[in-house]
Amino acid sequence: MFDKIEIFRMSQGLAKHAAARQSTIAQNVANADTPGYQARDIASFAETYETNADHGGMRATRAKHFGTTAGGYTATAPETIIRQGATSPNGNSVSLESEMMAAAEAKSDHNLALAVYNTSMNIMRASIGRR
Repeated sequence: MFDKIEIFRMSQGLAKHAAARQSTIAQNVANADTPGYQARDIASFAETYETNADHGGMRATRAKHFGTTAGGYTATAPETIIRQGATSPNGNSVSLESEMMAAAEAKSDHNLALAVYNTSMNIMRASIGRR
């Protein structure tokens, strides 16, 4: 029922994006000493959301409709990109400081998604007279 409301779909998408980004950051940290390893990241949620949203065209109304998930978003994982930056003499481009900053951003995005979801649920409860 709530999956058809756009704000719930958007907050769920942001939470999934933050989780995927945390996973990518964890892989970077795990490979911080691997020679030749290139640091990776996930495209921003705003870019992913804008490219996956279906504004004005046909819209999927249920899962697997038109090969997408409900709401017109693609079912594929966010695109992994190579993060640009300085490399060490062994060719590794992972900077633990950058990874810490990226992890903090991902945590902030996840907290934002949960706050939006909780606030939306409180508004829904208030609108039907339950608090």
